Parts: sequence; structure tokens; C-alpha cells
Amino acid sequence: MKELVIGKSINLIRKNSPDYSEEQLEIIEYGLTGLYLTISKTIVIFAIALVLGILKEVIIFTIIYNIIRATSFGLHATKSWICLVSSSIIFLTVPFIAANIVLPVWSRILIGLICALFIFKNSPADTEKRPIVNPKRRRIYKLLSTFIAVTFVILSIIWSDSFLQNCFIFTLIVQCFMISPFIYKIFKLPYDNYKNYQTT
Repeated sequence: MKELVIGKSINLIRKNSPDYSEEQLEIIEYGLTGLYLTISKTIVIFAIALVLGILKEVIIFTIIYNIIRATSFGLHATKSWICLVSSSIIFLTVPFIAANIVLPVWSRILIGLICALFIFKNSPADTEKRPIVNPKRRRIYKLLSTFIAVTFVILSIIWSDSFLQNCFIFTLIVQCFMISPFIYKIFKLPYDNYKNYQTT
């Protein structure tokens, strides 16, 4: 199904925009593939969450998580089915746990600060297909990621709702795993991909 949708989309673009080079079409195809996988994965996860009665919690967690993910990036699965399975586990299990436990304020502060330091050290974590080569962009992403992480820690302290308190901390924990060099090593994926490129 994915190949059919992407293939028809690229053929349509090629037909209506003949000036695009093959390299440009490859970039567009990569973007369309990512968009297709994101949408299809989200539909599946939200459908399961609806059946389980935790749709609201999953949506909230997804929004909060994608804020920190947008600037610190991280691991991408090499196969779509691996992405679906791992994302389902994370985006269904973590919100469920967040909704059913209460973390004392001292633990939120401690865990949050450790995560913020880890994110400062390791973000942004790029991928082989999307290396973040530009040093200025890397610095900006690092500072933004750290700022967001610290903001999440503060929000986890001052927010009165225990589910949201947990969400702010758990998103940081999940993202720390996603940008960890150890996780990249487990999945046998190259880390610090930007180092393979010469900037001008």
C-alpha cells in the first residue's frame, strides 16, 4: 500500500513538474514516505487507544513528546513495522502508566534535571539519512532542546494535574533513550552522522 501511494504521488509530481531533478524527487519521496508512515502509524495507535479508553491521554502525551522531539530528534527505526511496534508500545504504555501513578515532587525534580543534562549533552541526535551538518543549526537545536527540557521540569513541578506532571517527565525519559548513543549501538545504527561530512 505504501509503495502504491508513494509511487503514484511521485509519478504525478514528475508528470506535472518536469523541471524537478531526480535528486529533488528523491528528497520529495523521502518526505512523502515519512509523512505516510507518520499518518498511518498515528491512526493505528489512536485507534487502539480509543478501544483501550486512553485516547485523551495518548493524544496529550503525543503532543508533549513531539515538542521535545522536534528539536532534539533521535533514533528512527529502519523498518516501518519496527517503527509501528515500538511506537505503539511507547505511546500506549507510557501514557497509561503516567495516568496511574503519582511521582513525588523530589523524584520529578531529580529525574527531570538528569534528563535535561543528558539532553544537553546528546542533542541533537541525527540519523544517517538526515545528518545535521551545520554547526550553527546544531547549537541552536541543542539550546532549544535544553530550554524545552528545563521548561518541562518546571511545569512538572508547578502543574497541579498528576497526569500532566508525569507526562512532562516521562517525555524527557523517552527522549533520552531516543538520543542515547547506547540505543543507536543496540540497533546497529551510526551515531553522530554529521561528523562524516565536511562543512563549508
